[in-house]
Amino acid sequence: MAIDFNKVVDRKNTNSLKYDFAVERGRASDILPLWVADMDFSTVPEVTDVLAKASTHGIFGYSEVKSDYFDVLQNWFSTHYEWDIKSEWLVKTPGVVFAICMAIKALTNKGDAVLIQRPVYYPFSESIVSNERILINSPLILKDGSYHMDFEDFENKIEENNVKLFILCNPHNPVGRVWTREELITLGDICITHNVLIVSDEIHADFIYPGHKHLVFANLKDEYGANTITCTAPSKTFNLAGLQVSNIIIKNKDIKKAFEAEIVKSGYSQLNTMGLLACQAAYQYGEEWLAGLKNYLLDNLTYVKEFLQTHLPKLKLIEPEGTYLIWINFEELNLNEHELEHLIAKKANLWLDRGTMFGPEGKGFQRINIACHRETLEKAMNQLKTAIDTL
Repeated sequence: MAIDFNKVVDRKNTNSLKYDFAVERGRASDILPLWVADMDFSTVPEVTDVLAKASTHGIFGYSEVKSDYFDVLQNWFSTHYEWDIKSEWLVKTPGVVFAICMAIKALTNKGDAVLIQRPVYYPFSESIVSNERILINSPLILKDGSYHMDFEDFENKIEENNVKLFILCNPHNPVGRVWTREELITLGDICITHNVLIVSDEIHADFIYPGHKHLVFANLKDEYGANTITCTAPSKTFNLAGLQVSNIIIKNKDIKKAFEAEIVKSGYSQLNTMGLLACQAAYQYGEEWLAGLKNYLLDNLTYVKEFLQTHLPKLKLIEPEGTYLIWINFEELNLNEHELEHLIAKKANLWLDRGTMFGPEGKGFQRINIACHRETLEKAMNQLKTAIDTL
């Protein structure tokens, strides 16, 4: 299967959140978007085929999946992560953020403390606060160009605030860390000691750069598996976000029962028919496509690194270990937040995710999505250089 990831696909006028809603969100109509985490590449051809076949059939009634859906998932996680999941652990939801909200409601009460590690994916904070729980932050520490967990602070925050639930991001969005076995076991043991339940968001697990390895948190120790809700989805891996399907793995029967009860309360039942078909086809046929994509993303990352070193040495890339989202430090430009946003949006005409979206610890940073055609990435980098040259 020869996939040309350099082939430009025009996404305008497709109701794309990324490309068609700039004006509605206060941006210039011709702004170049590298913000929201979806990709500019067509998905696995077999996914397109199965959706076309379903469309031709013409009936879109209530749907469920047979055992072969789970078989495909089981094979994927076993092959890639040595994780032998069971069918009775699976709960399908329309998205990982939805699942996180259900977990918060199922496993905590209003006024309970929920812990996160900022800067982190901003819906974590929104999910906690909007459900009337108390947000507790144990910030990551940036040292020598890499982020690390502060385990002393992590445990102190749990003890001081009687934390009930911890939301883990692995691989971490936006800082790009792929947590090591030692790091995961240290935080896992702290959580077990203090009876803290864990929601592990592993949606970016399939994007790991050479020299690193994704470890499924729940698979490291039996007690972690019994204490964890693991959130997975094909949406990032195969560019299927709009089809709204996630696979949530819960080994503990009581936790799973409470989680499913919250879904019932929400009024949600069967998933999107097309999403289920796409998910199964992607995991079944997408191996070679994903390998090609990862090579392309690695080349894009290498390009950005070299461009910054050569043309924009004041911008410091936090070397990513995983994800297709890169985290860049703009602090050496000595701009305040308003000036930096003006530089990015007005002078460079780029739509990026400003660092403070991920918490105040992201001040001076920008998150950039490099899952785009090289032509787009080159244009973005040159627009950024031209803007910074005017300072």
